[in-house]
Amino acid sequence: MAWRLALRGLDWRFSGLRLLLVCLVLGTAALSAIGTLTGAIDRELTTRGASMLGGDVEFAVASRPASRAEYAEIARNGRVSAGVRMQAMVRKTGAEDTAVPVELKAVDSRWPLYDRFTLADGKPARAPSGDTAWIAPGLADRLGLKPGDHVEVGNTVLVVGGVIGEEPDGLGEGFALGPTMIVSGEALTRSGLVATGTMARWKYRVALPTNASPQAAVTAFKAAFPTSGFEFRTRDKASPGLDRFVSRMGQFLLLVALAALAIAGIGIGNGVAGFLDARRGTIATLKILGATSADIARIFALQIGAASLVAIAVGLALGLMLTPLAGLALKGVLPVATGIVFDPAALAIATADGLLIALTFAAPPLLRARTFPAMALMRARIAPLPLPWRAAALPVTIGLAGILALAVLPAPQPLLALGFLGGAAALFVLLAALGAGLTALAARLPHPRGTIARMALANLHRPGAQTPALVVALGFALSAFVLLAGVETSLDGNIARRVPARAPDYFVLDVPRAREGEFRTLVTGIAPGATVRTVPALRGSILAYGPADHITRVADLKAIPDDAWALRGDRGLTYADSIPEGNVITAGHWWPRGYAGPPLVSVDEGLAHTLGLHLGDRLTISLLGVERSATIASLRRIDWDSFGFNYVLVFSPNAIADAPHNLAATIELPGAGKRPEVRRAILSSLVRALPASSVIEVGPVLGEARRLLGEVGAAVLAAASVAVLAGLAVLAGAIAAQRARRQYDTVILRVLGASRSQLLVLVLAEYGLLSAILAVVALMLGTATAWAVIYWLFDFAWLPDWSRIVGVLALGLVLVIALALGGSYPVLRTRPARALREL
Repeated sequence: MAWRLALRGLDWRFSGLRLLLVCLVLGTAALSAIGTLTGAIDRELTTRGASMLGGDVEFAVASRPASRAEYAEIARNGRVSAGVRMQAMVRKTGAEDTAVPVELKAVDSRWPLYDRFTLADGKPARAPSGDTAWIAPGLADRLGLKPGDHVEVGNTVLVVGGVIGEEPDGLGEGFALGPTMIVSGEALTRSGLVATGTMARWKYRVALPTNASPQAAVTAFKAAFPTSGFEFRTRDKASPGLDRFVSRMGQFLLLVALAALAIAGIGIGNGVAGFLDARRGTIATLKILGATSADIARIFALQIGAASLVAIAVGLALGLMLTPLAGLALKGVLPVATGIVFDPAALAIATADGLLIALTFAAPPLLRARTFPAMALMRARIAPLPLPWRAAALPVTIGLAGILALAVLPAPQPLLALGFLGGAAALFVLLAALGAGLTALAARLPHPRGTIARMALANLHRPGAQTPALVVALGFALSAFVLLAGVETSLDGNIARRVPARAPDYFVLDVPRAREGEFRTLVTGIAPGATVRTVPALRGSILAYGPADHITRVADLKAIPDDAWALRGDRGLTYADSIPEGNVITAGHWWPRGYAGPPLVSVDEGLAHTLGLHLGDRLTISLLGVERSATIASLRRIDWDSFGFNYVLVFSPNAIADAPHNLAATIELPGAGKRPEVRRAILSSLVRALPASSVIEVGPVLGEARRLLGEVGAAVLAAASVAVLAGLAVLAGAIAAQRARRQYDTVILRVLGASRSQLLVLVLAEYGLLSAILAVVALMLGTATAWAVIYWLFDFAWLPDWSRIVGVLALGLVLVIALALGGSYPVLRTRPARALREL
């Protein structure tokens, strides 16, 4: 009987339940799309790990090739492909004034060990041989190169053999400061670019036999060469940094989508309340005819459940369709499988979250219809019924507990998930309390003299007023507008405003120490007044640290802490007689000039705090395969935003100066020196005079960083946009519920002589007053949330554009007022006679 009556009361258009449909579709679509996309990336990282890495295991070392003994140990595991990766300068033969920094990748004849390398024309290819070079599309565009053209790299001339299409291990290489150029090992040797101490990485990828363990190969190598300074990656962790980024970003986006679904839950509650309110006569009639409260609950629960399932199904379908579009947008940045990806776990979680949200927020209005007698329901338009929160406590608690469990238990960082949801709940409680407070305040304020103002104020606290629901909806919607603007402008501000003002014009790598004077003279001769700074540049890895009687070896750590990034692989090292510019000593003392005592080191205070290091502790590094130790003499606070030479570890000169190395340099041009012709002259002169050095112009690098940040920021903004849409849907639902309750008030006012324009002004005054108050609240809440995203997620400075934030907030206010006026206008068109006959 209940099912038959439920079907009879539904139609294919789901009249009265459209708000529920819209809210659930938005939330489940966002959850399923983000969950499916994250799962697709995780699977690609797992299934394509060997391809992305270039082997089952990689052995990498900085500034030197593997020794014979080290190579023999590596080769014992399987087939080896050896290569070198470094910065270099490339120029087109005959175009002396144009040179481009590239990521030079030298490979042997066995490359690639896995997958296929293809050119842009779709033809498969192998490693280049002889004088052939494969170039990235970006390099071809910048130098106007085509197959058959000649380019100069160091002391050799190469022929462009083709443009790179699909580079199987490209994503595993990480961030590059320029387009890629792939050459043979023989060509790299002839170029004269490499020598011991050069800023290059030698990589040895191994294809293991079937069932061989990559970790066993790493463990054996560490045991044989514990101080070699090698860095290791295995196929299951081909890109640890990318793994961490995808995990954190995926969790953040899922939480944002879940918050959007929770916001939509308010709309679901309003939609269900409106649906049942429109059918209160039917419910009362059924009760008079003998239907029990349980029958009423079953009938309408079935209708609401059917609508929820349809909405969830549509949301899941939309999420599945959005995933390939996101994959296309992220192609080249993240590994995403092409086509529609079906992830049962992500879809199941999205479905469960959708059902739990629907249950949680639909329960109070449904129980109100079930609990109250027929006569009370008949009089509900005149005397609105309160929500039965005591009866709804159990289903609401169960629903919230289920949502919390689904969000926290699978999360890689449960505390972060718990904190995020706790913040969202606190925001909801704050807005609800603000709504109740505004209602109480409106009831206590003295009555204004003007009729419109008096009625607008009365509408905020009258029986059945939707003020608390409107405050929550408006607060979330306007806060989301501010959040979007704050994140976007602050990301742009970090790159566009702060960095260029402080960054040098050029970074130059691998300047020979013996030619430092020639380098300075060349630059200042072309650009008088240019500021040239040089520092010794070495690379090494931290092997051990701690008190002398309790040393911790990095190789013995089960997992490296997230903040201890300096322990992952090799680091830039330097030595100095004086404190580096922009650094401040926070503990200890700097060594005197010409110091000749036991080796000392100064450590970044952030790293020291993470590792628990103190003054007097020991630090051991591997430098060119040799173990060196030093005592911590001081801790420094580093200005990482200065874009100068910022080294985590700075040694006393007597600690590492005897190792083979080159210099790194920065060039800051004066105002007149920034002219294009001066830049071209500096670049071409440096490339001719120092062919083994790499000259990196900061502007294009910042442009690439802005592009990557823009793509990451777009994902955050897209997820936050769902919250905006959900907030607007909730707002539309609250306005619709308000409209239904105000219909007869409007009719009475029309009968008493009020014009439509006066009633529109009344609506404008009511919503304008609420919006003005909530604009201030939204500015504070949205700004605080945006700051947290920028500071904790991106680890950037808070640099918003307040004019754009206020402009976006004003746009949101205009949209809110437009929704209010648009939602109220149909009521104004109601004919008084017809409405009175329906009383």
